[in-house]
Amino acid sequence: MAEDGPESRPIPIEWRIPENFVSRYATNLVVQGSEHEFIISFFEIRPPMILGSPDEQRATLQQIQSVPAECVARIVVAAERMPEFVKVLQEQLAQYLSRKSKPE
Repeated sequence: MAEDGPESRPIPIEWRIPENFVSRYATNLVVQGSEHEFIISFFEIRPPMILGSPDEQRATLQQIQSVPAECVARIVVAAERMPEFVKVLQEQLAQYLSRKSKPE
Protein backbone atom coordinates (compact mmCIF):
# COMPACT_ATOMS: atom_id res chain seq x y z
CA MET A 1 0.00 0.00 0.00
CA ALA A 2 1.41 3.38 -0.97
CA GLU A 3 1.90 5.94 1.74
CA ASP A 4 -0.03 9.16 1.42
CA GLY A 5 1.90 12.44 1.49
CA PRO A 6 1.77 14.84 4.41
CA GLU A 7 -1.57 16.46 5.15
CA SER A 8 -2.27 19.72 3.39
CA ARG A 9 -3.27 22.51 5.69
CA PRO A 10 -3.12 26.28 5.47
CA ILE A 11 -0.24 27.81 7.38
CA PRO A 12 -0.85 31.41 8.44
CA ILE A 13 1.60 34.13 7.48
CA GLU A 14 2.99 36.37 10.21
CA TRP A 15 3.46 39.79 8.61
CA ARG A 16 6.51 41.46 10.17
CA ILE A 17 8.14 44.80 9.56
CA PRO A 18 11.54 45.11 11.26
CA GLU A 19 11.73 47.88 13.88
CA ASN A 20 14.62 49.56 12.09
CA PHE A 21 12.88 49.46 8.68
CA VAL A 22 12.88 52.90 7.07
CA SER A 23 9.72 53.93 5.25
CA ARG A 24 10.23 56.32 2.36
CA TYR A 25 7.73 58.55 0.61
CA ALA A 26 7.20 57.78 -3.06
CA THR A 27 5.93 60.57 -5.29
CA ASN A 28 6.32 58.70 -8.58
CA LEU A 29 6.61 55.17 -9.83
CA VAL A 30 7.68 53.33 -12.95
CA VAL A 31 6.36 49.88 -13.89
CA GLN A 32 8.27 47.74 -16.36
CA GLY A 33 6.77 44.47 -17.51
CA SER A 34 8.34 41.43 -19.11
CA GLU A 35 7.13 37.93 -19.92
CA HIS A 36 7.73 36.61 -16.40
CA GLU A 37 7.72 39.60 -14.04
CA PHE A 38 6.91 43.20 -13.34
CA ILE A 39 9.53 45.53 -11.90
CA ILE A 40 8.02 48.38 -9.90
CA SER A 41 10.39 51.21 -9.02
CA PHE A 42 9.31 53.88 -6.55
CA PHE A 43 10.87 57.33 -6.69
CA GLU A 44 10.93 60.37 -4.43
CA ILE A 45 11.24 63.79 -5.99
CA ARG A 46 12.30 66.55 -3.65
CA PRO A 47 11.47 69.94 -5.12
CA PRO A 48 14.38 72.36 -5.00
CA MET A 49 14.30 75.23 -2.52
CA ILE A 50 13.50 78.40 -4.40
CA LEU A 51 13.90 81.42 -2.14
CA GLY A 52 14.28 85.16 -2.46
CA SER A 53 12.40 87.89 -4.22
CA PRO A 54 10.13 87.01 -7.16
CA ASP A 55 12.93 88.08 -9.55
CA GLU A 56 15.45 85.88 -7.72
CA GLN A 57 13.01 82.97 -7.79
CA ARG A 58 12.49 83.36 -11.55
CA ALA A 59 16.26 83.45 -12.08
CA THR A 60 16.69 80.30 -9.99
CA LEU A 61 13.93 78.51 -11.92
CA GLN A 62 15.57 79.46 -15.23
CA GLN A 63 18.80 77.75 -14.12
CA ILE A 64 17.17 74.44 -13.16
CA GLN A 65 17.73 71.90 -15.93
CA SER A 66 16.11 68.93 -14.18
CA VAL A 67 14.93 67.64 -10.84
CA PRO A 68 16.41 64.33 -9.66
CA ALA A 69 14.10 61.44 -8.80
CA GLU A 70 15.74 59.12 -6.27
CA CYS A 71 14.73 55.46 -6.36
CA VAL A 72 13.64 54.65 -2.79
CA ALA A 73 12.40 51.10 -3.39
CA ARG A 74 12.23 48.53 -6.14
CA ILE A 75 10.22 45.35 -6.09
CA VAL A 76 9.83 42.52 -8.55
CA VAL A 77 6.43 40.82 -8.79
CA ALA A 78 5.96 37.52 -10.62
CA ALA A 79 3.63 38.03 -13.61
CA GLU A 80 1.18 35.40 -12.35
CA ARG A 81 0.83 37.28 -9.01
CA MET A 82 0.31 40.70 -10.58
CA PRO A 83 -3.50 40.37 -11.04
CA GLU A 84 -3.85 39.67 -7.30
CA PHE A 85 -1.53 42.58 -6.51
CA VAL A 86 -3.59 44.95 -8.67
CA LYS A 87 -6.87 43.67 -7.17
CA VAL A 88 -5.67 44.37 -3.61
CA LEU A 89 -4.54 47.87 -4.61
CA GLN A 90 -7.92 48.55 -6.27
CA GLU A 91 -9.80 47.34 -3.18
CA GLN A 92 -7.72 49.53 -0.88
CA LEU A 93 -8.19 52.54 -3.17
CA ALA A 94 -11.97 51.97 -3.25
CA GLN A 95 -12.06 51.84 0.57
CA TYR A 96 -10.01 55.03 0.80
CA LEU A 97 -12.24 56.87 -1.68
CA SER A 98 -15.35 55.64 0.13
CA ARG A 99 -14.08 56.96 3.47
CA LYS A 100 -12.95 60.22 1.90
CA SER A 101 -16.33 60.91 0.28
CA LYS A 102 -18.29 60.45 3.53
CA PRO A 103 -19.01 63.68 5.40
CA GLU A 104 -17.51 63.86 8.88
